[in-house]
Amino acid sequence: MKFLSATAALFGLLAPVSAAGSLQARAPAFFDISQTPIKTAGDIPVKGNNPLTYCADPSSYSLDIKSVDLTPNPPLPGKTLVIEAAGTLHERIEEGATVLLEVKYGLITLIRQTADLCEQIENVDLHCPLEKGDMVLKTQVDLPKQIPPGKYSVHADVYNNDEKQVTCLEAQNIEFKFKR
Repeated sequence: MKFLSATAALFGLLAPVSAAGSLQARAPAFFDISQTPIKTAGDIPVKGNNPLTYCADPSSYSLDIKSVDLTPNPPLPGKTLVIEAAGTLHERIEEGATVLLEVKYGLITLIRQTADLCEQIENVDLHCPLEKGDMVLKTQVDLPKQIPPGKYSVHADVYNNDEKQVTCLEAQNIEFKFKR
């Protein structure tokens, strides 16, 4: 997919950035670092072999994702990432649907853009309108060898042309390491 390929290529063009820093050392004494974190709806995993979670309770989304499988998982620089997904659309996706994509390297936002969903899905041989019903998708993305090591996060929020949310997915702490 050109959209994903462009994102992956951008990683390869960026120089390594150090986002290291200890916020914990500056925290006031009334914060207990051993406290159990609050769980949010974003902790609901997407079924399959992937690092994805839903941004919120997926029962209100018009896309019911059955599974998403990534091979390899985690993705590796210089390798082809195979994405296989299955789900059910509960409403027709029309021209004018959008996807808001945000990619971060540590705390640094690399990409924050809204794109035309119908243009993007043409990269995987799909076309708008997408009709209600079951869908299966299989695609490949060649990841560049030069992805800087570090932790990345991705947020994708999809809306139909009537601004009804189709789905919202996140992946936190996708880590690329130096090859040894």
